[in-house]
Parts: sequence; structure tokens; C-alpha cells
Amino acid sequence: MDGPLPLAGFVAGITAARRADELGALLVRKGATVRYGPAIRIVPLSDDTELYSATRRLLDEPADVVVATTGIGFRGWMEAAEGWGLGEALLSKLGTTAVLARGPKAKGAVRAAGLSEAYSPRSESNAEVLQHLLESGVDGQRIAVQLHGEPLPYFVDTLREAGAEVIEVPVYRWVGPTDPGPLDRLLDAVLDGTVDAMPFTSAPAAVSTLTVARRSGRLPALVDALTHRVLVACVGPITAGPLAALGIPTVQPDRSRIGALARTVSQALMDRSPRLYAAGRTLELRGQAALVDGELREVAPAPMAVLRALAVKPGHVVSRRELTMALPGGGEEHAVETAIGRLRTSLGEGRLVQTVVKRGYRLAVKEEGS
Repeated sequence: MDGPLPLAGFVAGITAARRADELGALLVRKGATVRYGPAIRIVPLSDDTELYSATRRLLDEPADVVVATTGIGFRGWMEAAEGWGLGEALLSKLGTTAVLARGPKAKGAVRAAGLSEAYSPRSESNAEVLQHLLESGVDGQRIAVQLHGEPLPYFVDTLREAGAEVIEVPVYRWVGPTDPGPLDRLLDAVLDGTVDAMPFTSAPAAVSTLTVARRSGRLPALVDALTHRVLVACVGPITAGPLAALGIPTVQPDRSRIGALARTVSQALMDRSPRLYAAGRTLELRGQAALVDGELREVAPAPMAVLRALAVKPGHVVSRRELTMALPGGGEEHAVETAIGRLRTSLGEGRLVQTVVKRGYRLAVKEEGS
């Protein structure tokens, strides 16, 4: 493939516990740089009392509907029941129950257990499973929801508000990361302008990220960055919930899948990259770089912040004071002059950035196509 990859020059931060490598590999394949900062880790229940209690309850009071949310979680539940000597009894009860499988892996686990699913959404999303249940009518029904490390408060609470009795079946639980250092460093990178996209794959990861920022006094700055500069993508509406509650805008794929999420991130980043024409050259802004006549040129954070500020209104003069405010951490006017010099060097074409005496600086550009 000729020329830079579509995400070359962009940096994505990944907080996922499960499937982080898969998502990262998809973005790297498109040219992105990926920084990992796990916000959660999913572990088997050290005390399986809750799982045992939920299983016994379903044997004594069978559910009308059982929701299998993940393949590994459903298999873990069946294995635990077999270990307690309850495997055959549980499968017998589930055989007379409407089993809903969230996606193909959950469907595969259900069928491997000798059961068949009554419904599985094409989107593979919990939101569509919830919609199906509500449209089918849940008032007075007993519904068991198999959890896999991630509590589903919106899912469960909505069913209860609609009149259902919900039994949560916790197979795993999520906890904070063993080493919080990578997440702390990722948050710092978001705040200093060196991360361009944050794709989230689960609500607990989003909650944990916000919680860490709150505890360290960085939440207001993080919300501001995620609202105004960083692209935030979520695999589905439930994942987006904690972010939406703070007014953070998100993009979501049509289907709640990792591959679709990566494609959505890629397209959204490309759509928001300014493309300009200056002094006979084409200029495209990437997250941490610029394309000059199709050649990728890496730009350091301070010069890149100046370039972004100049590109807000191409051709308009931006004062030194305004550019000072755009610099990471602020600075003095001489820092702007230094950043401008470094920017010109990085772009390899000094005429792209013009000095307007006693007023400031401007990009010598007109918007492409104008």
C-alpha cells in the first residue's frame, strides 16, 4: 500500500481487560500507535457463595428466561454447577427455560451444554437483548442474568422497573488493575494532548477510568479533554452510559463488536482530520503528526498544539496570547515562538506558517476545495 496508513500519526488509548490485544492489533494494522492502561481485571469469584446461592435458587424456583451474556461465563457457570453435583439438575431446569444468548460465543456455549437458544440478536449487544425482553413483556417473569465480571445495572434495573424479578448470576467479578501505573500514565497522556482516541469496550472499564481520575483530582480536566479534543468510542450504549452521564459525547458502531468498533474509530478520526491547501502543498492534520503532500511528518506535542490552534480557522491570525493558552501546560510568549520554529522545521516548509507582525501567526492556507 502506497503512502501512510489511514491511522498513521494517531494515538489510541485502550483501557480494556479482555480483548485489549485484539482491539489494539486492529488499530495498529491501520497505522495507529496504541497505549495500554488496563482499568480493570476480571477474576474468578474467590468466594462462590453468591453463584451457588443463585444456582440453588434457580433449581428451587425455575426462571422463565435465562440470559447468557458471554460464552466463557456461561461455561464457567456450568462447570461450577457440575463441581457441586448440580450439573444435571441445572441443565434439566434450563432445558425448560427460554435461554437468550447475547452473541455467537454465548450461543456456542449454550449449544455445547446441550441446550438451544430461543433468541440471539444480530448486533450481539446487551441493549438489543434488553429491547427484545421488554417488547416480549417481562412483567411478573423471573429472569436470570449471567454476569461475566461486569455488573449490568442499567440492564437489570430496567427489567425490574418493568415488573420482572431478576436473579443475577455472578460467575466472575471485576476489580481494579494489579498495577495502576499504566492507567495513570495513560490519563496523563490524555491530559497532555498525546492521545487522540479512547475506545471503551465495557462500562466497568469506563467507570474505573473515571474513578481513578476523580481520586487523583484529574476528573474535570479529563472530562474536558474527552468532551472537546479526544475521540471517545464505545462498543455499545451500555458501555457509553457512565460517560454520557458526564456529558461526554461518544461514537458507537452499528454492531457491538470489536472489529466494528475499530472501524468506527478509524473512520471518525479520518473524518475529523483537517485537510488544507497551502503554498502549493496539501496539509492534513493527524493526531500527533501532519501529512505534507502525502508525506507523514511527526510533530512534537507543543508544536502540534499550536498547529491545531492555527487550523481552527485556517488563514485567520491567532495571537501569541491565544497560542500560549493552547500550549500543553501553558507557558510564556517565548514558548510560542519556540513552538512555531519547531513546527516549521517539522513540516519541512516554513511558508506554511506565516508571521503577522505585531499580531501573531496564521496558516497560509485556504480550505481545500474553496
